[in-house]
Amino acid sequence: MPKKETIGTVISNRMNKTITVAVNTKIAHKKYNKIIAKTNKYYAHDENNECNIGDVVKIEETRPISKNKHWKFIKKII
Repeated sequence: MPKKETIGTVISNRMNKTITVAVNTKIAHKKYNKIIAKTNKYYAHDENNECNIGDVVKIEETRPISKNKHWKFIKKII
């Protein structure tokens, strides 16, 4: 089974080796078919503390690293 990958924006890097990534997706409402913007926040493992707020990054699903951290940082896009 392939691992899920997604692209998002770093909104926090205050924690040691952890970043918070906001992933925006657009979905259609089931009944009204109106496009709705949905935001999910994920905690991702950043081993070298190289990400800053505002960076666009690619993250990948991984085994649980801590209570809330189930994603890891792959690379910076911008």
